[in-house]
Amino acid sequence: MNLEATDGRVWIPARDFAMSHAFYDALGWTTAWTDGEGLAQLELTGHRFMLQDFYVQRWAHNTMITVDVADATVWFEHATTVIANGSFGEARVVPPKVEDFGATVTFVSDPSGVLLHFTQWTAD
Repeated sequence: MNLEATDGRVWIPARDFAMSHAFYDALGWTTAWTDGEGLAQLELTGHRFMLQDFYVQRWAHNTMITVDVADATVWFEHATTVIANGSFGEARVVPPKVEDFGATVTFVSDPSGVLLHFTQWTAD
C-alpha cells in the first residue's frame, strides 16, 4: 500500500475573483491553470494554491497562508509597491515584525482579507 502524497493545495476565497487574481499576479504568482470561469491554480516558486470565485467573509478573514522567504523586508517593500501601484481594494501590508517564535514576518492582507505571512526564519 503506497500512501505517498506528492502535493497539497489550499483553496483560497475571492470576493472579487478578477481583482484577487490580478493581486497575486502582481505579487509574483503565475497562473498554472484556469478554467476561465472563476477557478485558477496559482504558483510561486513551485508552490501552488487554488483561487476560487467564492467568498464567505468569516472564512476569508480566518484564512492564512505562510510563505517562507529569504527576506521579509524585501517582501514588505515589494508588497508596498504592488499595493500602491494597483487597484486592490482593501489589500494592505504591515512592516516586518520580529516574532517570539523565531521569525521576522511581513503580513499582507489580500483584497478578500486572506492573511499572507511572508516569513523569514531566524538562523539558530
